[in-house]
Amino acid sequence: MQFVLIIYHGTFPLPGTPESESISEEERTAVYADYATLNKMENMTPGPPLGLPENATTVRVENGSAVTTEGPYLGVKGAVGGFYVVEAEDLAAAVAIAARVPQARLGGAVEVRPSAKYW
Repeated sequence: MQFVLIIYHGTFPLPGTPESESISEEERTAVYADYATLNKMENMTPGPPLGLPENATTVRVENGSAVTTEGPYLGVKGAVGGFYVVEAEDLAAAVAIAARVPQARLGGAVEVRPSAKYW
């Protein structure tokens, strides 16, 4: 089965921000190593790198016209940090993989959704 793992950034400092300086080099190296391990899994396909949430533009349509606001839809802590597409035997196997994503333990979350076709 195919699942999409949606990574919510949460409270862990964003890369390249002043807050990220509070993270030790050891912890930063561990997080990057965890992501590198996930990226090497044959049943995982990482999404393309996403820019920082503060550079996002949110679009809504009101009265037939596009209305834009600066920033992510849910704020920085609720911002999507990335996603994976994973092939797994079942939901339990997909959840076990999602639990290995660093954001799941670093103040964020990983949402697991089965892939579906609607048309």
